[in-house]
Amino acid sequence: MKNKPTTEQPSNYNHLEKMSTLELLTNINAEDKTVPNAIEKMIPSIEALVDVIYQKMNKAGRLFYIGAGTSGRLGVLDASECPPTFGVPDNWVIGLIAGGDSALRKAVENAEDDVNLAWDDLNTYNISDKDVLVGIAASGTTPYVIGALKEANKHNIATGCIVCNENSPLSEVADISIELIVGPEFVTGSTRMKAGTAQKLALNMISTSVMIKLGRVKGNKMINMQLNNNKLVKRGVKMLMDELGIEKELALVLLEKHKNVKNVLDNFKN
Repeated sequence: MKNKPTTEQPSNYNHLEKMSTLELLTNINAEDKTVPNAIEKMIPSIEALVDVIYQKMNKAGRLFYIGAGTSGRLGVLDASECPPTFGVPDNWVIGLIAGGDSALRKAVENAEDDVNLAWDDLNTYNISDKDVLVGIAASGTTPYVIGALKEANKHNIATGCIVCNENSPLSEVADISIELIVGPEFVTGSTRMKAGTAQKLALNMISTSVMIKLGRVKGNKMINMQLNNNKLVKRGVKMLMDELGIEKELALVLLEKHKNVKNVLDNFKN
């Protein structure tokens, strides 16, 4: 069994159907607790990728995520959360999934097996050497993702990958490889579990760190967030009250006038 990729090795547990609800939950939780340790081992690689992304984005480059299945969905999720959280344009961080947006809800047959499709998808966004491409694939063997990075390399585009097996084909073609070795899944081969959790944690670290370095956070506050619901408006008001020492009513007036917290703070400096 040891020659199998880690993501395909048999679960450390058997007869799952015979377990009580408490046993199932306890054992899944025990496996999940191992994930942060796998992340910690890869912090140097995550650091290297963050620095490359920051350097490119600080010069008007973009960040692309590309993947299939769960991995692709996680990339799209992280990309879609950057505009509301950090107030960046929709085209700063772009997530692509094999099979297109319809694959977010329902699997698209054979899409991940097309080695050429990804480059076609990327070309619709005019990807260039100003940008960074990060491939996400738990197995590290997805043809769609490998094809994307191979073509990116030919065009001198910086590349990285997030995988959950050592020495995978995807790692071989990426400039910077983040290998999150979380071990066999609770349900054998179900990489939506620990592998997916590890990938999500890594993506959180990457996008958050890059955005902080780009000045999209002040102190520990999301001063560029889009104020698109009452909860976020209240949060923005509280930020201004704390930062400027003003009353709630004035904070609300200023926020409505200048549209976000950063704009208010910038105007107060002037």
